[in-house]
Amino acid sequence: MNVITPTAPAPDYAAIKTRQNAAWASGDYARIGTTLQVTGESLAEAMDLAPDSSVLDVAAGNGNATLAFARRWCDVTSTDYVDTLLARGRARAEAEGLHVTWEMADAEHLPYADASFDAVVSTFGVMFAPDQRSAAAEMLRVCRPGGRIGMANWTPESFIGQVFRTLGRHVPPPAGLSSPAQWGNRSWIEASFGPQASAIAITDRDFIFRYRSPQHFVAFFREWYGPVHKAFLALDEAGRAALEADLIALVGQFNTARDGSMRVPSAYAEIVVTRR
Repeated sequence: MNVITPTAPAPDYAAIKTRQNAAWASGDYARIGTTLQVTGESLAEAMDLAPDSSVLDVAAGNGNATLAFARRWCDVTSTDYVDTLLARGRARAEAEGLHVTWEMADAEHLPYADASFDAVVSTFGVMFAPDQRSAAAEMLRVCRPGGRIGMANWTPESFIGQVFRTLGRHVPPPAGLSSPAQWGNRSWIEASFGPQASAIAITDRDFIFRYRSPQHFVAFFREWYGPVHKAFLALDEAGRAALEADLIALVGQFNTARDGSMRVPSAYAEIVVTRR
């Protein structure tokens, strides 16, 4: 007798994105994002684009990669589905006198024609799209043949990868979703982009999180970083205390400072895909 295993229903991506939008709009991600600017500069150097190259920044957040490429005279279109984040990026660009096009866009359904851009980039942004395969396919679709796709993505075993895992133990994610840190997995990148790539270069890098203390880091992320902010709000008093304790313990596992402060390297993959 054959046993038929029921197929799990597909995640409700629309509902998930609505909740994600609310999470990223809570707190103030720009307070976190600006500290990561060096990763956008590093990616722009690795991409090595000619001036006037057309660049699409996907899930741009407060514009780290956008600014890095605009500073190198690229023609940048900066997109996100959280308007408050685009506003913060726009203010930064205007302060520097940089010309950038700003547009609301969903990473899983980019409103651009095939092969529209010389380069498509994202720093710690597209990796949070719930429908990961659609987001990867969209980046490939709008990049011209011979163009480049560049990303900076946290790896699964990195400090931030473990922060995601810790949050998931306390506030489980929707059923059927894969970890955002999958985007930092070499085999997943090769499987998702390889069939349409002539080359994939992946460089292992570290970003150093520097805070006054582990407690300072947790308090800062709890107030300003949407996913952490929302996780604490979802828990009762005992749950919040347990999450805080687990995050502080996690910092202790990675912390290289010995003076009571926090110096935590978090590994990420710097990726440059050449579109075939």
